Amino acid sequence: MLISLNWLRELVEVTLPPEQLATVLTIAGFEVENIEDRRSQADGVVVGRVLECERHPNADKLSVCQVDLGGENPSTIVCGASNVKGGIFVAVAPPKTYLPAIDLKIKSAKLRGVKSEGMICSLAELGLEKNSAGIYIFDNAELTPGQDVRPLLGLDDVILDLTSTANRADALSMVGVAREVSALTGAPVRMPEAPQTNIPVKKELEVQGVDEGACPTYIGTMVEGLQIAPSPDWLKFRLQGAGVRPINNVVDVTNYILLEWGQPLHAFDREKLQKLAGGKSLSIGVRFAQPGESLQTLDGQTRKLTEQNVLIVANDKPVALAGVMGGEATEVDGETQNIVLEAALFDPVAIRRSSRAQGLRTEASARYERGVNQAELDWACRRAIALLSELANGTPTAQGMADARPPQKDWTRSIPLRLTRIRQILGQVQRGEGVGELEAAEVEKILVALGCQLNSTKPSPNLEWTVEVPPYRARDLEREIDLIEEVARLYGYDRFCDTLPSKSEPGSLPLNRQLINRIRAAFRGVGLTEVVLYSLVKPEMAQIEIANPLLSEYSALRPELLPGLIDAFAYNWTQGNGALNAFEIGRIFHKKDKFTEMDAIAGIFGGDRASQGRWVTGGKRETLAWYEAKGLLEAVFESLGVTVEYRPDEGDARLHPGRTAALWLEGKRLGTFGQLHPQLRRDRDFPNAVYAFNLSADLLLDVLAQQAKIIFSPYSTYPALERDLAFFAPVEVTVGEFTRAIQKVGQPLLATIELFDRYQGQNVPEGQRSLAFSLSYRTRDRTLTDEEVEPVHQKIRSALIEQFQVTLRS
Repeated sequence: MLISLNWLRELVEVTLPPEQLATVLTIAGFEVENIEDRRSQADGVVVGRVLECERHPNADKLSVCQVDLGGENPSTIVCGASNVKGGIFVAVAPPKTYLPAIDLKIKSAKLRGVKSEGMICSLAELGLEKNSAGIYIFDNAELTPGQDVRPLLGLDDVILDLTSTANRADALSMVGVAREVSALTGAPVRMPEAPQTNIPVKKELEVQGVDEGACPTYIGTMVEGLQIAPSPDWLKFRLQGAGVRPINNVVDVTNYILLEWGQPLHAFDREKLQKLAGGKSLSIGVRFAQPGESLQTLDGQTRKLTEQNVLIVANDKPVALAGVMGGEATEVDGETQNIVLEAALFDPVAIRRSSRAQGLRTEASARYERGVNQAELDWACRRAIALLSELANGTPTAQGMADARPPQKDWTRSIPLRLTRIRQILGQVQRGEGVGELEAAEVEKILVALGCQLNSTKPSPNLEWTVEVPPYRARDLEREIDLIEEVARLYGYDRFCDTLPSKSEPGSLPLNRQLINRIRAAFRGVGLTEVVLYSLVKPEMAQIEIANPLLSEYSALRPELLPGLIDAFAYNWTQGNGALNAFEIGRIFHKKDKFTEMDAIAGIFGGDRASQGRWVTGGKRETLAWYEAKGLLEAVFESLGVTVEYRPDEGDARLHPGRTAALWLEGKRLGTFGQLHPQLRRDRDFPNAVYAFNLSADLLLDVLAQQAKIIFSPYSTYPALERDLAFFAPVEVTVGEFTRAIQKVGQPLLATIELFDRYQGQNVPEGQRSLAFSLSYRTRDRTLTDEEVEPVHQKIRSALIEQFQVTLRS
């Protein structure tokens, strides 16, 4: 928010220089991003009175003016503006004046043979407008030539660009900032006057049909006999200093109250409102939009309304987007004579959703979203009515109200506060050359300065208070720790001692985090890159939709990771960056009987296996074979120390039906691994062989957690005795089934099993294939003999014949 120092000084006695005030506010948590010294924009520019104005003898579009600048003799100034004439007061930049708005230093010079001693300025040259049609002419005829123009143009001011935290809704107003400055400096606050008014209740204006959930309070006031005109200079200067363009006295008053109190107001043209509503009697209400409704707002756009939009209605006809922007059909213009003034409280959540649904955020919605002070609504309304009467000769004639606010006693909050807790949290403070404790009197002074009321409930040394928070701070002061933060903030963070813990201990990661890091390292170790993709997906791809999405296209939570990885692979491939070999560890979301979320692991890889050295293959691409891809995943499991079983699977339509395996770990399904389906590959224009996997992170972490205690087992120093086993087997029996059977029978001597040959074709019986395994036998205490190994090996052969009806070849 832009803070005018002149305006602030009318509300609180600020004697600090602008730079020092900015430092105080920044240390207190209100960052001052910029200081604009408007005094420099017209430093040296003075009032001049044009005595004579004649056509330039050598140029048709130039005039030669004699201008009184308060000196003994008038100055000759050549001017090119079409509106220059004799007898007017203007702003003049004498020689040696620097105008930063146009980066020009004025010098005496000859223009077409006539010496010019200065420049008559427009508002653009003084930095008050972007473009000006001519020079600026003062309306006041009682000016003195030579006087400084800056007070006349509002350029005797300093503007602070202040940023407040999201919890400080009160800081979006001049009154709120004045209260904060008062608490920091001790200077008293002078509140703007808001005289009481007795406005009758008439049938011509009723407030009814207000949705209390969206609008706790609505006040509508009819003001008649207005004279629309430009606002006085003081009001224009204050609005311009805050970055608001003056329009007319009525609209400017509503903007002024917005800036002064942080209370948005809106003025409806009464006659336009009656015409739109279809009658002289007006019934103002607040409701949510219905399907098919639309509204043309003040920015000229016709907006299709959604059920999240909150509307102001007159006789049930939409006239404004509540708390965001008014309607163009009821806009106040130069012909307006009577208005209906709106002052309301809207629910922050309802306004946030309504604003976001239209992609429209305004100064009003920004304040409603943070929360407007309910205790000062009536004050702000009375203040606006008083200004309309003073500046536009308006007369309030009728008022209607719908008020669902809680009783006034509930507008504040009582919070217990302990002195011992304050000292425990904040520590010691610096006092001269030594240190000490924060005193109770200092705490009480700070909280009283914030507008709190304190009642002692326990005496010293364990002093406790009951702190009653003022209504304008009730939204962000909710707990004891909030009050402690306020004490630290106003006392000064720089005044507390810097102390280190008396005993430091080495940090550590939780076991779950350590295991996740192990998994990440394992996947990175085989060449996969970790990616982080959006958790939001299109609604048709998910079970759970978000009630208040950022984007309507991505308004649901992903149920799995693989679709995002496939899209990322496609994007990487189409951009000419090659195949994306990547994995992701992330959260997925499901809805069955209830909402559930869990961690998952997924990956995708493929493309050219020799992408870094295709000169070896004569420039030809070589894709990953199934066993190479499977070996990459097995390398991960081996590094993690888990044994995964592969079983045929055809449950995922995105994967090749003959090249997909279900992964099982300790009797539970871990996930799926397979090659992408050829149809999917063609649709996405992928390379020939792309592989993907989906894993349950929770199951993998549980197994790894059980193995967290690693017990070293020494390697056998004795050689292994190897035997080969070859046989014809039915094609429907998987290698995994053979491996499990061999492992079960061969214990405890059998150390490793390796399939080294698979053949199907000529000389192999139909419906069968030839498999050859290498079996390694070993113990840790001796070298095995043939006599010890042969019975076990024969037992394995017999078990395979009996269980699978294989035909032995060896």
